[in-house]
Amino acid sequence: MKKYTALLLLLLPALLGSGSAAAQGYVKLNGLYALAGVINPAVEFAISPKSTLQTEIVVSPWKSINGKHMKFGILMGEYRRYFKEHSRGWYLGANLGMMAFDMSKPYLAHGSIKFENRYCKGYGMMIGLCVGYEYQFCERWLVDAFLGWAWMDSHYNGYSFDGKIDMYPHRPVQPKHPDPFNGSSEWYPNKIGVSIGCRIFKPKK
Repeated sequence: MKKYTALLLLLLPALLGSGSAAAQGYVKLNGLYALAGVINPAVEFAISPKSTLQTEIVVSPWKSINGKHMKFGILMGEYRRYFKEHSRGWYLGANLGMMAFDMSKPYLAHGSIKFENRYCKGYGMMIGLCVGYEYQFCERWLVDAFLGWAWMDSHYNGYSFDGKIDMYPHRPVQPKHPDPFNGSSEWYPNKIGVSIGCRIFKPKK
């Protein structure tokens, strides 16, 4: 956990930005996640004519959905490079984040997303890329549509739904002795949505 925290601390000086960058800042909320009851606010600051830094959190407060655990939190920092100018048009981004979770693990089966009949409690980190498009309307508002994919490294304990620790988690090769602690690394979508943003301050002329 310490190494994940250290990685995020490297982002803090950039995320704080400067006074002039703050004048170009937007506060945003992901409307797509909000429809599912997931909270995803973000703040994006300009650091150059074509670059921005964004910090965001994702919180799912649901202990259970349809009998599956779905409680998690994510803290993420992201660098964005716009093709035209910041907060206008297409951009590519690179992000780094850390997470904690109590959830049933998703997996793909026959082209659809399903969830395991167990749940996991643990933490992890992610490194990913994203693509998106921002469109400004009116004077202070914008729409941000985006999709991201990340490599996720997780460490957790597995439990059956009666609360007992799963001593034999799914692995390609089972250990000789029972082991409740598991680790996995996969590529998963780490962000998707359509956010509505409001400019925090009017830019200086």
